[in-house]
Amino acid sequence: MNKAKEEITNILKKETKLKEINLEVPKDSALGDYAFPCFQLSKQYKQNPIEIAMNLAKTLKPTKLIKEITEVGPYLNFTINKQALAESLIKDSQKQDYGKGKDKKQKIMVEFLSPNTNKALHLGHIRNSAIGESLSSLLKFNGYKIIKTSINNDRGTGVTEAMLGYQKFFKNKFPKGKPDKFVSDCYVAMKKALKEQPALDSEVKQMLLKWEQKDKETIDLWKKLMKWVYQGYKETYKRLGISFDKEYYESDIYAKGKEIVLEGLKKGIFEKQEGAVIAKLEKYRIPDKVLIKSDNTSLYMTQDIYLAKLKHDEFKIDKSIYVVGSEQDNHFRQLFKILELLKFRFAKDLFHLSYGLVHLPSGRMKSREGTVVDADDLIEETVNLAKKEIKKRHKDLSEKEVNKRADMIGIAAIKFLMIKFDNTTEFIFDPAEAISFEGETGPYCQYAHARISSILKKAGKPKNSIKTEVLNTDEDEKVILLLSKFPEVVEQAAKSYKPHLIARYVLDLSQAFNEFYHACPIIQSDDNTKNARLNLILAVQQVLKNGLNILGIKAPDAM
Repeated sequence: MNKAKEEITNILKKETKLKEINLEVPKDSALGDYAFPCFQLSKQYKQNPIEIAMNLAKTLKPTKLIKEITEVGPYLNFTINKQALAESLIKDSQKQDYGKGKDKKQKIMVEFLSPNTNKALHLGHIRNSAIGESLSSLLKFNGYKIIKTSINNDRGTGVTEAMLGYQKFFKNKFPKGKPDKFVSDCYVAMKKALKEQPALDSEVKQMLLKWEQKDKETIDLWKKLMKWVYQGYKETYKRLGISFDKEYYESDIYAKGKEIVLEGLKKGIFEKQEGAVIAKLEKYRIPDKVLIKSDNTSLYMTQDIYLAKLKHDEFKIDKSIYVVGSEQDNHFRQLFKILELLKFRFAKDLFHLSYGLVHLPSGRMKSREGTVVDADDLIEETVNLAKKEIKKRHKDLSEKEVNKRADMIGIAAIKFLMIKFDNTTEFIFDPAEAISFEGETGPYCQYAHARISSILKKAGKPKNSIKTEVLNTDEDEKVILLLSKFPEVVEQAAKSYKPHLIARYVLDLSQAFNEFYHACPIIQSDDNTKNARLNLILAVQQVLKNGLNILGIKAPDAM
């Protein structure tokens, strides 16, 4: 909480005896910077909220930080003295750890990405990884101990189809491009063949059975394809800045949940129906779930039950967050309820961070039909758009520098668009829109940081002593107030698991800086104003960098 908001809260607590004070932000900034709704005091004061606001406005007095207290209907509004706020704020917000939360004891695991290894990563995986990485960085910045994990779904029908596709259509061939894309081609070719010749499905089942029986030739083929997939993933992960503390593999654990389920069956937690083991969940308003099929084979759910226990046993985590698309909402309702019925104490500490799907202008992607947008293709397309934009602006840059900047800007464009919406929002991805240097984009925020670097390079380092009384324009004050709010935005975003709040803040600060830059002279001002404003933009630069770093985006000194 910033100092001004903290002072307002303390004054109201003292006056009203309320334990919790909930402040709002007026839609019209001319009405004040913070508003206290007086509805919650009606019962205590035995008055209507408008009378309460009028009386409190007369009783409470301004302070050094609180410039004005007025009533607006049932609201008590507070206007902050921005110049007084800026005295310590500017220096504080120039520090690298500004906005960082205090170290916390809680250990949180964030599981994300978790690809099916029969195909290359696609557009949906990029959103998943952008949310997972930014959430991890956000929680870490807020003081939590973070463990990042992924589960590679490296067995089952889809993987077997890719293997059979290799045998039938690509035998003895090797990848010429990215190896994971080659495996994806094997899978798509096999899906096409199955559509034309449904009888081939028996060969898929036979190969899967051979895999489960550890047939050497089948296992060797599987290892070859999985090696190619992970080589390809590694390249994409590196480019997107994705890393994990621990990766799990379905092939290692897929059968290990059976023991837990069978023990639950013995205890009467689950039931047997027509040879299958079922979790009866309808009384909890959740659909029933098959845990072991009648042919005694495991399902994803069986695996996830074991994996949840394994992760807790290995890392003794306090919270486990699953970053998975909204199409799996029901799966996680079932999983969490099943773990609760099994009386695992950690069941109450599980959270599914659901997010909306990403669509193309042409509609929904279908990997089995080969109509997905590969992550690598999308990256290349966006980076190439960035190259064109850079070459328009800078005719004399070397090709090496153009490529370096284009990669940085292109990745930022993709990540920012994936994060800037609320997690639950579905949207259409348009690379040309994402790469724009104007509007609500990653490059726009990067450009604000680069512009400040350019100004500071010309002006030199400002003096430490600041006469904050000269920062008195609307534009000065808007930037000061926004800087003060960064720590509480970080805290709120971390508590709600919503990294898009950081993206929104970075956009707001970038826009406020650009308005300030166009309205307020810096280098051409008198010495005191020049020094104060240079210090102010130095603070903006650091906070932009902190925010962009949380989002996994580089803050450049030149664009």
